[in-house]
Amino acid sequence: MESVANAMEEVIDQESRVSVPPVPGARGRVSVALRDLAARAGDKAVLGVPLMSGGKPVGALVLERSDGPAFDADTVLLCEMLGELLGPALERVLHTERWFAGRLVDKLAEWRYELLGPRRPALKLSAILVLLAALFLAFAEGEFRVSAKTVVEGAVQRAVVAPFEGYLADALVRAGDRVTPGQLIARLDDRDLLLERVKWSSEREQAERKYREALAKRDRAASRILAAQLSQSEAQLALTDEKLARTRLVAPFDGIVVSGDLSQLLGAPLEQGKLLFELAPLDAYRVILKVDERDIGYVSAGQPGELALTGLSGQTLPFTVKTITSVSTPQEGRNFFRVEAALEQAPQTLRPGMEGIGKIAAGERRLVWIWTRNFVDWARISFWTWLP
Repeated sequence: MESVANAMEEVIDQESRVSVPPVPGARGRVSVALRDLAARAGDKAVLGVPLMSGGKPVGALVLERSDGPAFDADTVLLCEMLGELLGPALERVLHTERWFAGRLVDKLAEWRYELLGPRRPALKLSAILVLLAALFLAFAEGEFRVSAKTVVEGAVQRAVVAPFEGYLADALVRAGDRVTPGQLIARLDDRDLLLERVKWSSEREQAERKYREALAKRDRAASRILAAQLSQSEAQLALTDEKLARTRLVAPFDGIVVSGDLSQLLGAPLEQGKLLFELAPLDAYRVILKVDERDIGYVSAGQPGELALTGLSGQTLPFTVKTITSVSTPQEGRNFFRVEAALEQAPQTLRPGMEGIGKIAAGERRLVWIWTRNFVDWARISFWTWLP
């Protein structure tokens, strides 16, 4: 068997058929191993034919004749044709039976041959371009920006609440309306208070009359008691007047109604302290960014950024980070930190409640890191989770 294997290797190395004795008129080939096989086996003729697939040998076919004539040209041609047919079939069988690692090595070798061989210039050019792009991404740097959902709020938001228990009589504004200082925005039912005022006004008059009578009679004990009752009536009357004044809810400054629509609640009872409206001024704003917990470590006070609002498409507004809260808020299965920023300049069309996307400049980083950091962080956490 060793002689047969040596003969096959000799044929494969030369990538051509080798015969002993040689075919008349054929080109001479090295036939040391084939002659050794013939001598050991007592053969009169030996023929070795390579099994070719894709222009390269994948095996060899060795034929022996112990008697009879040597292999003629027709027989050699027939065997060569047989080798051309058996080569691809043998390669498929070998490829299927190999392990994945072996098939991968073969594929890499094939790619290497295509890249470094004399053919496929388009593939070589593409490989060079991909290599240059990879080198550029590996060493080129760009500005790293942290993106976050953003909402614009008034720098100061004033809450308008129910001053006491009562009933809603009228609502004159709703969310989105502009208001001016002193403008009436809502009114509470004052009928009970008017009756109460009449009551205390009457009691005050009675106490005042009795007090004067006691003074006229020089009854000091009665006058002191009536003086206290008179003071109580005046205090209750003043309190009722104050409540009557507070039934009219007015805007404290020039601004816009951020939230609140009571047009469907006329006549409804109101509890003391119930939020009715939220007002925000139109001359001062703040930007609220919801930064993902994975990116909060790259954000610090003083960093610049840009804001693109849905309602102001095509326009970006510069801002500066002011404060970062230390408590996260869960939302949509993730945790976000509240970051406040100040606009450098607010356009006239800006309104509280507008939403968009803000990007905070966090310094220069390599492009490949910027584009792959989320995947790398996910892979790192997943790998750590799977570890025992």
